[in-house]
Amino acid sequence: MLSARSASGNHVAMATTLVAAGFSEISATDPFPSDPGRYLVLRGGSIIAWATGHDTGPTTGFRMVGAHTDSPNLRVKPRPDVNSAGWNQLGVEVYGGALLNSWLDRDLGLAGRVVVRDGSATRTELFLDPRPLLRIPQLAIHLDGDIGEHGLLLNRQQHMSPVWSVGDAPSFAEYLADLVGTDTDEVLAWDAMTFDTNPACVAGLDGEFLVSGRIDNLLSCFVAVDSVIAAAGAPGPHVPMICLFDHEEVGSVSMTGAAGSLLESIVSRIGAALGGGPDERGRAAAASIVVSADGAHATHPNYVDRHEKDHRIAVNAGPVLKVNANQRYATDAGSAAEFRMACGDAEVPLQVFVNRTDLACGSTIGPLTSGRLGMSVVDAGCAQLAMHSAREMAGCADPEWFRDALTMFLSR
Repeated sequence: MLSARSASGNHVAMATTLVAAGFSEISATDPFPSDPGRYLVLRGGSIIAWATGHDTGPTTGFRMVGAHTDSPNLRVKPRPDVNSAGWNQLGVEVYGGALLNSWLDRDLGLAGRVVVRDGSATRTELFLDPRPLLRIPQLAIHLDGDIGEHGLLLNRQQHMSPVWSVGDAPSFAEYLADLVGTDTDEVLAWDAMTFDTNPACVAGLDGEFLVSGRIDNLLSCFVAVDSVIAAAGAPGPHVPMICLFDHEEVGSVSMTGAAGSLLESIVSRIGAALGGGPDERGRAAAASIVVSADGAHATHPNYVDRHEKDHRIAVNAGPVLKVNANQRYATDAGSAAEFRMACGDAEVPLQVFVNRTDLACGSTIGPLTSGRLGMSVVDAGCAQLAMHSAREMAGCADPEWFRDALTMFLSR
């Protein structure tokens, strides 16, 4: 049975899919099994799943796909109840590098988890309210005389608090208590966030585009889940594994982030359960390789000058291999060659992205994973536009190609 204390939101859907495919959940506080099988660990907003076979030993290398489960959004503050000019609002904090303007004039729902008192202990309740509860109205152009000259200027503190009622209204704690069926004074804490209630859709003249919130990076996460399930059904000479981390959008420094010790601990415990020690763990790491799966920038038709002219990236043209000489991506010649081989064997087209040298390059969990585990890493992902918007855009053909490439990579 999945642990509500560990799982939340989309993690439940992914973990449920893994369990249905024969993966057994292990509590992080229980001993790891030495028997061959399919296993998963849930920790906060992170999921790690792997499969071992009869030939798996303490020096067997890992084939991993790493991704991140979080996306930029607006998160509800601990004391969120605000009233201004008769409007009841929620105080929110911007999480990650959100494109603030994309959150204006949208119908927003609420989701997350709330911790409530349960006698002398606590329990965690997940909640999802898909109603259009919240809205951040943009200031009318008549009242913003500078917008034509200077563009839209938004202050995170002043301009991003959504409205959700007028007149008398319950507190946010009262709202949560009613939602999860408890008394208000039993509500101890929450992790609550907004989301665009508009459902994902297929768009474009010929239905070639995928439009949705949180494409960065749930697309990679769900593709990774499908890939490890397929690889577990036909195991190769390595341990197929996925590592879906939280908090990448805010630097990955957390208990469940890629800069923390979570994956290192899991890998070490798997090796120990198989009878290995420090020497065997080092040998296994040297025989391992990781795909850091994250969104890639498609060349924007209205901003072609922001892209490297000799490395144009298109949607529906296959996965994107990401390279950066300054190690913002962890790809090197050896890891790039491994991913190219996987794409070739899977008959999947491949593109290569390099950032303009005079523009700052974003980063991924790739360098962090490589540095913490001492493993070879390649950065790759699906091309998209509007990265970090409340509503992003990708190609419909690319997720299937990426899944096929990752399945081949995990099975090689």
